[in-house]
Amino acid sequence: MKKIYLITFFAFLIFIFTTLYLSLDTRKIYNTEDIIGKKIDTVELTLFDNSKTFNTKEISNYKFTLFNFWASWCAPCRKEHKNLIKLSKNKNLKIIGVNFKDNKIQAKEFLQEMGDPFFILISDPKGKQSVNFGVYGIPETILVNEDLTILKKYIGPLDLKDVKEIKKIIKQ
Repeated sequence: MKKIYLITFFAFLIFIFTTLYLSLDTRKIYNTEDIIGKKIDTVELTLFDNSKTFNTKEISNYKFTLFNFWASWCAPCRKEHKNLIKLSKNKNLKIIGVNFKDNKIQAKEFLQEMGDPFFILISDPKGKQSVNFGVYGIPETILVNEDLTILKKYIGPLDLKDVKEIKKIIKQ
């Protein structure tokens, strides 16, 4: 009887070891390169200050649009905010802020303290709409042209190099 338990135990250990060993070989790196050049889906988003909706089709009126996913509790969002303020001064660019899983009162305080670079402010309290953009964390920023084609995606806070690159793309 003890032999059966030992054989079962060792078979279980071999199974676990083999499963773990084989899983080490799989790549689990999140890569967004495949979305560059694709059009964004038509998505209805709720405006931050009221229950009205904004449809992503509406951005076809703008030459370039920058979607920035942020939250007041996000330290890297604080770090990148000054760069969003710089970009908001460009006439060829409209910045849409998507407030991600955040408390509205704290988000308003954040914008009062840091400045408001957003042409339109969207609320995504549960993070469900952000998934449509391929967002899995914040801050993330997506540059889109008037055809709704994704030109560039930035994961993490925008830095001065990113600002220069965006300005070069929008030619200003």
